[in-house]
Amino acid sequence: MADRDTFDETTHVPAVAAGSEVGGVVADRTPRSPLVQRVYQVLLTKITNGDYQPDEKLPGEIELASSLLVSRPVIREALKRLRDEGLIYSRQGAGSFVKVHVGAARTVGFSPVETIADIQRCYEFRLTIEPDHAYYAALRWNSEALAAIAAALELMRDATNAHRHREDADYAFHCAIAQATNNHYYISSMQALKDHIAVGMKFHGVSLMGPHSGLAGVFGEHQSIYEAIRSRDAHAARDVMRQHLEGSRSRIFEGRTLDLSL
Repeated sequence: MADRDTFDETTHVPAVAAGSEVGGVVADRTPRSPLVQRVYQVLLTKITNGDYQPDEKLPGEIELASSLLVSRPVIREALKRLRDEGLIYSRQGAGSFVKVHVGAARTVGFSPVETIADIQRCYEFRLTIEPDHAYYAALRWNSEALAAIAAALELMRDATNAHRHREDADYAFHCAIAQATNNHYYISSMQALKDHIAVGMKFHGVSLMGPHSGLAGVFGEHQSIYEAIRSRDAHAARDVMRQHLEGSRSRIFEGRTLDLSL
């Protein structure tokens, strides 16, 4: 298994500014470990995106620790923070439940993915909006938004080092970029496309496996997107996002595309 030093660049996870707001909740001033901060941001993103609905039970500590590749004490501290901020509540012996759906937004609906052509159509649509997500995210991010992007990137790094592809972390990364634009139309579109994007990401994950794994290269593409956004280089962020999506589509279709006029 490759270790964290496999990759040349380091993901910089900015600390949440004291007294700043995350989804309308004022963050406390207590310093947090990077792992706790990362898990907190991932769970907050899932609640914000509607992955966990109000009064829905969260996965147990063991399941969360396994899926997020951290220890149970880290999970407990992240859950405590969510509880202290009024985002979740606990029932004795039953676990933790979502209290509110932060930033809930009505989303448009799209027809389900039914054919390979639909996967191509979804990529075509993503190519019209996600490069601009990266562009505006670079111009508008605050510390909380950048931390959410970095948290998803760290999950992808851990999975890559373990020779795994995680569609949930990949989707969280792209959603966090949409959140960083502070444009609810972008956010709603990504939420509505969740199931459609997931299909493409599963096919993409399969294309990366094998004796000549492409996982490290794809992680590098996401790293480049993050670094361009963090540097507030909007034009570079737009370009590398487009290159990443075009590369993903090309890997799935092996460089060929279907004739959608038929």
